[in-house]
Amino acid sequence: MNDEQENEAASIDGADASATAASGPIGILTAGGDAPGMNAAIRAVVRAAVNAEIYVFGFRRGYDGLIKDLAEPLSGRSVANIVQRGGTFLETSRSDDFRSREGRARAANNLKRRGISALIVIGGEGSIVGATVFANETGVRVFAVPASIDNDIPATDFSIGFDTAVNTALEAIDRIRDTAFAYERVFCIEVMGRDSGFIALEVAIGGGAEAVVVPEIPVNLDDICNRVEESHRRGKRSSIIVVSEGPRTGGVMPVAAALTERLKVNARVVVLGHVQRGGAPTARDRLLASRMGIEAVKAILEGEASSLIAETRGEIVRIPLAEAAARERKLDSSLIDLVHQLST
Repeated sequence: MNDEQENEAASIDGADASATAASGPIGILTAGGDAPGMNAAIRAVVRAAVNAEIYVFGFRRGYDGLIKDLAEPLSGRSVANIVQRGGTFLETSRSDDFRSREGRARAANNLKRRGISALIVIGGEGSIVGATVFANETGVRVFAVPASIDNDIPATDFSIGFDTAVNTALEAIDRIRDTAFAYERVFCIEVMGRDSGFIALEVAIGGGAEAVVVPEIPVNLDDICNRVEESHRRGKRSSIIVVSEGPRTGGVMPVAAALTERLKVNARVVVLGHVQRGGAPTARDRLLASRMGIEAVKAILEGEASSLIAETRGEIVRIPLAEAAARERKLDSSLIDLVHQLST
């Protein structure tokens, strides 16, 4: 431990020792798919709560842990040295039991028994939908912090983990482009996103792809083949096609098969998969997570009703959960035209 860490730990110990239940304890959990920056958000929540003399209980393994009461007290020291770590040290899961009213009732009883009247949920779209239902049924104040590499959460411009996932995929594509150029090859690269094309679109623009396939817009394989064929007529000898995963696009294999048959080349396939979820979060994700975590604690202290902690035009804002759930997150389809313009 260096001097800075020792000084930090000493100051945290003092804060923990003087902590009282002035505002009642709060709970925190991470749910659904993990995203780089979740740990930074947990750290911000815990340290903001410690400074306000509020106890924090962390529930391991998401909503499943809330139902099974897998709780442990969190102190300033317990979240030391995690801001740079990917994943979530509280662990996560997808809970079928929480989908039932009975499961949610057991979770609410566990919170009540511990005197917890406010819960912070760090997770993606499905987790936030669950948080909204839970708050409406039980009266527990729930504050949702959006964390999803897909960036598909309504009412927020950015979610924690998206920037890291994009940069991870972009670094891989930059490396692939080197070998694509050297061997004059066509590469079809599948990125994560499932029902959301935000990763694919940003990666395609940043990576100089010739074409992009996203779930929001029906794919036309003939158009993609025509585009690559035309680029080769203009003198290009290597191409990158970015494809968003999932049933709505069909994934990368049909695209590669169509290009191989049409162009009479062996289109290579690279599936980046879960590598996009892991690794140290970028500076932007650490900052976003820290700002959102602190804002969630402020909302609790100020008696705010259940809310989504969102980023809108660079500002961290609170949006009522019911209002956030009613909004729709749309892909800017004009950016697909940008991909095509820049690949000429």
